[in-house]
Amino acid sequence: MAPPKVAVHNRQRAMRVSLAALQEFASRALTECLKIPGTKKGRGLESITELNVILVSNRRMAELHRRFLHLPGPTDVITFQHGEIFVSVETARSHARKFGNSVEAELCLYIAHGLLHLQGFDDKNSADAAEMARAQKRLVTSAMRQSQGKVAIGARFCGPVAPIG
Repeated sequence: MAPPKVAVHNRQRAMRVSLAALQEFASRALTECLKIPGTKKGRGLESITELNVILVSNRRMAELHRRFLHLPGPTDVITFQHGEIFVSVETARSHARKFGNSVEAELCLYIAHGLLHLQGFDDKNSADAAEMARAQKRLVTSAMRQSQGKVAIGARFCGPVAPIG
């Protein structure tokens, strides 16, 4: 089966982002994620024909969070098993400041996190979260290694990132 087609869509106006660079990272990360064996908890990326990464505002993310997970407020990333990864750009900006990353690096991290969920990884308990964090670090590193360690995003690069937590 052919790998899923991946597209990145900007549905927010809070800040400017380089869709081309995020698209490049998402494509590289998808290729690397497909090399990771899926877990028993998910169908895996092989079952998806189209993958969409949708950049949204905190307001939209809070709506999704409440509607589908029954939790208040925005979160960083929500993944739907049919191939949608919703990413909050405003949360990425806030977390970038908090963890000393660039916004671009946070966005790359969230894309990798969503891909791992689609591959069947989970982070609902501490053991699974630790396993996912290790896989996430390997995935981001591998995706960047494909382009000599850096995926250009605007004037910056996706580099080392703090774990989602």
